[in-house]
Amino acid sequence: MIISRRAVLAGSASLAATACASNEAAPRAPFQSDGVLHAASDEAYWREVASAYDVMDGAINLENGNWGLMARPVLERYQVHTRTVNRRNSYFARREYADIYRPIHERLADVLGADAGEIAITRGATEALKALITGYNRLKAGDGVMIADLDYGSIQNAMEWKAAQSGGRLVRLSVPEPVTHDALISFYDAAMAANPDVRLLLLTHVSHRTGLVIPVPEIVAAARLRGVDVIVDAAHSWGQMDFDVAALGADFVGFNLHKWIGAPIGMGVMYIKGDRLEAVSPDMSAEPWERDGTGGRVHTGTMNFAAVMSLPDALDFHDQVGPANKAARLAYLRNAWVGKVRPLERIEILTPDDPRMHAGITSFRVAGKTSAADNKVLAERLLAEFDIFSVLRDGVAAGCCVRITPALYNTPDHADRLAEALHTIVQKD
Repeated sequence: MIISRRAVLAGSASLAATACASNEAAPRAPFQSDGVLHAASDEAYWREVASAYDVMDGAINLENGNWGLMARPVLERYQVHTRTVNRRNSYFARREYADIYRPIHERLADVLGADAGEIAITRGATEALKALITGYNRLKAGDGVMIADLDYGSIQNAMEWKAAQSGGRLVRLSVPEPVTHDALISFYDAAMAANPDVRLLLLTHVSHRTGLVIPVPEIVAAARLRGVDVIVDAAHSWGQMDFDVAALGADFVGFNLHKWIGAPIGMGVMYIKGDRLEAVSPDMSAEPWERDGTGGRVHTGTMNFAAVMSLPDALDFHDQVGPANKAARLAYLRNAWVGKVRPLERIEILTPDDPRMHAGITSFRVAGKTSAADNKVLAERLLAEFDIFSVLRDGVAAGCCVRITPALYNTPDHADRLAEALHTIVQKD
């Protein structure tokens, strides 16, 4: 069994004491792991991992991008924490929680490769990104704000609001399709060159629409040379890919914890590089003593205490599976169906096979079927005829698509079932 180097923290003792005080039964132990790098095709190992998830009966769920299932050990601890918080009420919140929260915050920063003062726990990536965009104070009248079609809808809206609020202009890009790694870097660099007034750029590390992985470090480096600040939406990348915040090279990042890290719903992180704190103004409701730190740049109101308390449990499970193992397995499941479908001329695969440009998520469309109605029908057909659950994604400049998002409990057989379904659909049509 892996024992994380971060597992033994003061907060662990506090959590254990609080759980004991609640007289709750201890949850079952998670699966055992030897801590080595497992092959993505080691089905015996991945069956063991999958056994830690309670999955619904019926349809094959290949739509895991909305949020991620908590593994059973995490869910059971979350239930214990919820009962503890509910029983101890305000006494817990006012006298016990601070000592529990502090080491959780520090551990999360450590895992991300950040200083504790550089992060704030939020209720999701959207809240983190909205706070970064709202508080960013380096724009002046006439400055440009740049977004792309593959960015998340509400965050595009926030950037549009920021441009209007600052008296600037919005620059919209349509990411080329198909595109190579180097061509994508050149595309963004050329867009900034053509719009020298741009001072703020949004990059989505892994697009929720198509699954395309944007080469963030290279584009951030190019942006810095042009005096452009970058806000990175990493909602879908951390946990689906193996990296830390330093690898992105970005000063401002929003992360999710309830997608690929497997924490309870309503958990995210906002990151501001230490020497860039002044570029984001404190939240309007921040107390004077909060204004010198990242935490003062976002105001969440009352958090779900039990969800925060479950973060160490989610990080433990993440460590036990192994971040590199997870990334390799999710990409393997993607390749398992894409490889069988790629030869079909009528199926357009919306991420390249270059491993730098995809993780687990990949969308597709049938050639010529670009409307939302077309792709809604296709997703419904996959469910009705083949028991495969997927989701329509719109907003892509080249046309709508169907998103496929495997999780750790999915199998190569599920990928085969999808490939067979698409072969059947193409042949029938």
